[in-house]
Amino acid sequence: MKQLFLIRHAKSSWTAPLNDFDRPLTNRGIQDAHVISSGIKNIIPKSFLVWSSAAKRAAETATIFAQNLSFPIDSIEFKNELYTFDHRKLEEIIKSCPNHCNHLIVFGHNEAITNFVNKFGNTFIDNVPTAGFVQLSFETVNWSDISKGKTNNIVFPKDL
Repeated sequence: MKQLFLIRHAKSSWTAPLNDFDRPLTNRGIQDAHVISSGIKNIIPKSFLVWSSAAKRAAETATIFAQNLSFPIDSIEFKNELYTFDHRKLEEIIKSCPNHCNHLIVFGHNEAITNFVNKFGNTFIDNVPTAGFVQLSFETVNWSDISKGKTNNIVFPKDL
C-alpha cells in the first residue's frame, strides 16, 4: 500500500513586487502552517519521503512542517518541477517516487493539488485551500501504478 500526503503551500503575499516563484508566506500563512502541522501529528507515519516545490512559499511551508513534525529540514527534497499548477505534471512526478518508499509527503500548488485529489481520491473537494492537507492511499506496490485510491484524511485550517 502507498500513502500520499498532499499539502498546499500556506497563504502567501501578493504585496511585494516579486515574481510568483519568490513570494513568501504571510503572517496568516505562517500561523496556518503551524496549526495544520500540529494538527496532523497523529496522521503522519514514522518514516516517509518529503518532496517540496522549490518555490519560496512551498519551501517555507515545508520547513514549518519539518519543525513541528520533528523531521530534519535537510531531508526535504526541493524540486523545481513541483512548481506546477498542472495535475498531470504532478501525477507524473508522484508516479516517479521510488517504490521502496511507501509514504510520500508533497508540498505543492493549486490547481494541481485540487485536481489531483479529485482524480485519485474518492471524496470530491471543491478547492484545497492554502495550508490544506489531504491524505490518499492506494492499494498498489508501485507508485507508477497508482489509480483511483481512497481519501483517508482531509484537514483544512478552518477545521482547526
